[in-house]
Amino acid sequence: MAMGQHCSILQIVGYQNSGKTTLMEKLISRVGQKGLKAASIKHHGHGGVPNDVSSTKDSILHFKAGAIVSSVMGEGVLQLSARVDDWSLEEIIKLYSFFSIDVIFVEGYKREYYPKVVLIRDETDLQLLSSLPNIKCVISHIKLDKDINNNYQVFQLNEEELYIDFLIEELVKTSDRKFV
Repeated sequence: MAMGQHCSILQIVGYQNSGKTTLMEKLISRVGQKGLKAASIKHHGHGGVPNDVSSTKDSILHFKAGAIVSSVMGEGVLQLSARVDDWSLEEIIKLYSFFSIDVIFVEGYKREYYPKVVLIRDETDLQLLSSLPNIKCVISHIKLDKDINNNYQVFQLNEEELYIDFLIEELVKTSDRKFV
């Protein structure tokens, strides 16, 4: 994303071990295959400064999947590395404007308003659907009630090709660049 160029943003949210990082890796790889440059921003939501291997492993996986730039944010530290009192998601996105990026995938930051994918592991995660804004689709490990299917585009976890294609199409709708 050059200065002033539009960049698509998609959030991947869910609780720990719901598959967020795996989905991010697949999406980053797929857009790379389409000739687009991806970036990732991970929110280190488990507390602490992201300064060890366990807290930065996801952003490293994003980078290995093909992200042009990848970062993790936690307790006032943006692991790119810069130290400030606190970085908002908006400030990190502005920083990313200095890179040539077509799409930014955001892991976490549940309460932000960007278009998002919600990953559901079990019934206890369903409260996310009533508390989060701007849900584009739901990917679930469990079978969901028809009421939920009527409100959102819903995929089962094993329908990987369907939801990856759906999400790529959503990115195409909001991108200034044409996919190859």
